[in-house]
Amino acid sequence: MYTIKEVAERMEVSEHTLRFWAKNGFFPYIKRNENNIRQFTEEDLEWVQIVKCLRSIGTENKAIKKYIDLCTIGDSTIAERFEIIKDTKKKALERMDELKKQLELLDWKENYYNNLINNKGIDRCNPLNNDCQKVTT
Repeated sequence: MYTIKEVAERMEVSEHTLRFWAKNGFFPYIKRNENNIRQFTEEDLEWVQIVKCLRSIGTENKAIKKYIDLCTIGDSTIAERFEIIKDTKKKALERMDELKKQLELLDWKENYYNNLINNKGIDRCNPLNNDCQKVTT
């Protein structure tokens, strides 16, 4: 059994976030001890993992709750859960593509500034100037 503090450290999520998720019913089988302290099992950590994943992609709390509820219903909801996961994966891939574009721009800027520093050049790509040759869109 794990305390909320232990789960927060292990799963790299704040205690506040875990409490919020618990209040929203994202951990359907979590128990409390005699002092009313939440006690997480290994199985509860699996719930934390999927909730953290869904939230990191930007899934709304309402949709996460629906997914959790479908899980608790059982195997009759597998197809519906599959669609949720498939849609979430699509969003993750779209975000990854956008991040790749942003990294390309940052790589270009890093090389550009490194070149300026090493060659004591003039910054012609400052956004206040209009003569930069690199298209950043």
